[in-house]
Amino acid sequence: MHQSFDRDNEAVTIGQFDGKGNRSNALSMRQIVLDTETTGLDPKQGHRIIEIGCVEIENRRLTGKNFHCYLNPDRDIDKAAIEVHGLTRQFLSDKPRFKQIEDEFLEFVTGTELIIHNAPFDIGFLDSELALSSSSSQSINSICTVLDTLILAREKHPGQRNNLDALCKRYGVDNKVRDLHGALLDAEILADVYLVMSSGQSSLSLREESTEAAVTFSKSRKLDPTRTPPRVIRASVAELRAHAARLDEIDDECDGRSLWRRISS
Repeated sequence: MHQSFDRDNEAVTIGQFDGKGNRSNALSMRQIVLDTETTGLDPKQGHRIIEIGCVEIENRRLTGKNFHCYLNPDRDIDKAAIEVHGLTRQFLSDKPRFKQIEDEFLEFVTGTELIIHNAPFDIGFLDSELALSSSSSQSINSICTVLDTLILAREKHPGQRNNLDALCKRYGVDNKVRDLHGALLDAEILADVYLVMSSGQSSLSLREESTEAAVTFSKSRKLDPTRTPPRVIRASVAELRAHAARLDEIDDECDGRSLWRRISS
């Protein structure tokens, strides 16, 4: 995918990857990971969006800023859809219509890159909602660029299952709380998957360890050689006896020498 938009009079190319599937220019980009839940599968059959969840990423870091809302579709929800997301018409009956949240939603996403798994589905529904509300924004693609993580996953893992659950397992992203689909929860999970998948790392834990190591390295500094030596506080005799007694208790509980004693011996 190669799309571009003009930001601050500077053309920015979106969706370009190197030979390993890594983004070359995402460090200066505001990205929104987006997911929706709907009443059914096809907006052309009158189906509507009933939940929108968005998670903001800036400079490849989650900012903690989210957009989330439930929507009243003014229509029945397919039984198969309820089995997926658990949202009923009764629950949604007092929620706002899309037109009521449209301005706030568009303000949150305009000018960003949307990261969506199987983007044509969500974009099709969003464009349908914009048309129904007679919005001045005729399509999502007119105000945002779009990165489809399903396409990215298929490029990186051809011939393999690339749904969100499969990617979570492959990249070590915890999705145990995902009994039912939810737009915000799925967007949060996809954000973690995308950050790992586009980083060149093999798992989320490895990415976190690398980040922690980089932070530690960046904070390291040389000490002033003329500084006053730090005061060494040694354990008292009573403290040493209490420590030894505690190790004896651990030995009794673990049926052997404690790890502390194995290391110090």
